[in-house]
Amino acid sequence: MNAIADRKPVHLAVYDTLADWETGHATAHLARAGHRIRTVGPSTEPVTSIGGLRIQPDTALDEVRPEDSSLLILPGADLWDTGDDLAPFARKARAFLAAGVPVAAICGATAGLAREGLLDDRSHTSAVSFYLAATGYAGGERYVEADAVTDGNLVTAGPTEPVAFAREIFRLLGVYEGEVLDAWYRLFHDSDAAAYAVLEKAGAA
Repeated sequence: MNAIADRKPVHLAVYDTLADWETGHATAHLARAGHRIRTVGPSTEPVTSIGGLRIQPDTALDEVRPEDSSLLILPGADLWDTGDDLAPFARKARAFLAAGVPVAAICGATAGLAREGLLDDRSHTSAVSFYLAATGYAGGERYVEADAVTDGNLVTAGPTEPVAFAREIFRLLGVYEGEVLDAWYRLFHDSDAAAYAVLEKAGAA
């Protein structure tokens, strides 16, 4: 069997008001590394991002099972803070983590996980600590002032850190490691042109 073809897909949650910029680095480079990206909506009806992009989900949330996935990515969205519309995605994250399958949440999605109780006992980060504190969650002592945090199978990041978010995902899935991972981050976060040579040598450019 072809190892790439046999690899379980990465599931990217999509919903109205999703923040376009937060997952692009992660999904683009996962796809370049041979990971299949499958979009998951509340249903298979089209959704519209903050930037006005219309997205047709590949599948509905109810149809996604942790055992059929290598990762669930939850982007931020205004809807995380305006009601319970996206709560089912946080509950799905609980099922993934319980099954030992990674979850990566950024921006507003971290608040959704906080409300679900998934950050109470895990180190995590977000936009700012008081943003999560407003959810009433019990994990404030586990908040870390960092660009992105990985605790076990959970990655969290704030809205201004899409590159660090991607870095942690790559590390978790073994897409890039060590010097190559560091070079990738320096290139895309710091515009360090010298890092490109490292990536090119490793066949990751």
